[in-house]
Amino acid sequence: MGKRTDIKKIMLLGSGPIVIGQACEFDYSGSQACKALREEGYHIVLVNSNPATIMTDPEMADRTYLEPLLPEIVSRIIEREKPDALLPTLGGQTALNLAISLKDMGILDRFGVEILGAAYDVIRKSEDRNLFKKAMERIGLKVPRSGIACNLETASEIAMEIGFPVIIRPGFTLGGTGGSVAYNIEEFQDLADSGLKLSPIGEILVEQSVIGWKEFELEVMRDRKDNVVVICSIENLDPMGVHTGDSITVAPIQTLSDREYQSMRDAAVSIIREIGVETGGSNIQFAVNPENGDMTVIEMNPRVSRSSALASKATGFPIAKIAAKLAVGYTLDEIPNDITRKTPASFEPAIDYCVIKIPKFNFEKFPLASPILTTSMKSVGEVMSIGRTFKEALNKALRSMEEKFQGFEDFPVEMETSLGISQPNQHRLFYIKKGFREGLSIDDIHQISRIDRWFLYNLKELADFEEEFKKYRNRKIPYRAMKKAKEYGFSDRQISRLANMKDDKAVRKLRVSMGIEARYNLVDTCAGEFEAYTPYYYSTYERSEEVKK
Repeated sequence: MGKRTDIKKIMLLGSGPIVIGQACEFDYSGSQACKALREEGYHIVLVNSNPATIMTDPEMADRTYLEPLLPEIVSRIIEREKPDALLPTLGGQTALNLAISLKDMGILDRFGVEILGAAYDVIRKSEDRNLFKKAMERIGLKVPRSGIACNLETASEIAMEIGFPVIIRPGFTLGGTGGSVAYNIEEFQDLADSGLKLSPIGEILVEQSVIGWKEFELEVMRDRKDNVVVICSIENLDPMGVHTGDSITVAPIQTLSDREYQSMRDAAVSIIREIGVETGGSNIQFAVNPENGDMTVIEMNPRVSRSSALASKATGFPIAKIAAKLAVGYTLDEIPNDITRKTPASFEPAIDYCVIKIPKFNFEKFPLASPILTTSMKSVGEVMSIGRTFKEALNKALRSMEEKFQGFEDFPVEMETSLGISQPNQHRLFYIKKGFREGLSIDDIHQISRIDRWFLYNLKELADFEEEFKKYRNRKIPYRAMKKAKEYGFSDRQISRLANMKDDKAVRKLRVSMGIEARYNLVDTCAGEFEAYTPYYYSTYERSEEVKK
């Protein structure tokens, strides 16, 4: 099929100011898109109000406008530049909402500008809560009981009919802005009123609470030939009730059986086809009832998202680059995989390692903000780690936080233990660790937190191993214990503290003398099935090594 030759000039929209839920991830995506489209010979006009981005460097686009991302401003730029097409799916929710406004104002039709990636009707169907609900029902997928309201009176009637607690989700917002959980009619009215004001279209979804259910995400891509691939599966360690941007997430999915995963995969393929995303990536979120396996669809973003940036790094699959090329007519089987140089982009990534993302918070800078995590995103960044196992990746990620802890270790926390476990917060893992120390069982903590037992078993094994390792204080650490500690992701500094050794240099010297050194494996998108040419590695303490000599 190849690229389209009927369009020459493409306008790309950035995401504007750095805000929670929409920051450097969209600079990363927009920069990839600029490079990919210019490689294909298209003339790129970039509009972004934020000069502190890579995408606004002069060499990234042919024309760059540092202007407010407002319909009136962008319409004047369209009138001046007369682009053939507009690509909004790489600029976050800001760009999608702006594209909708420009279409509603008649600007795009007046100047003959086509929306690439996701058509107007597609954006409407996925972002409008009521239209999305009806679309899911048409293809036989479950969604939580809900109702749409444009005023407080209607919203209150819906909430009373569904029963408390209920979730409030404003339409066309980002990062769960205005989203909340209400447990009674009094707090519902305040929260619903706020949600109505924050929604650009003055609309909220009042939804049955599925708090405590397991939450999953699939990153999905589709092309014009209806080829669909799942790029990455992601599981939230925290159950429903915490915005996915504030939750610790793990890729690939850990706690579903293959049958359950395949059912979810089939649902994702049906969703992207029903919504009608012609080209590019989408993030689709599901909730699964841990008691009986019931699966419901939560929402879909018909664009490259914050999770897409994570999925790209986790798999090595350049989602934004591929999405940009799909938008101009290529199909997945026509785009080569830069890493393997043998497989096309239609080859679904397979990963033989574990990736963990942990969000970063700055509550100390916002003393009036509640530290309790809810459906409205509060994190200001995140770290990502890769390891062969969940335990190794978790310890590495916690170390990357650049806080006072070196991993999953004893860390002073302020709240009462059961409260710290039951209320989602940035230090919940350390409250769980404290709970184990105080004699709480895995079942006890599961009942309090609703975190899946699989994760709790792994956390318990880390806590137990740490306690067991302390018996080597002031004694020589045997090879087997040192090897296991490194495979579990313990740093040399952690080991020196546990064994009361002089410092981390002493630990390093000892383990090197035992032949225990880091090995480096490839992030290759194909679990080693094909040779990888991109030098993107992660460290581990297994025997195998994939570094090219």
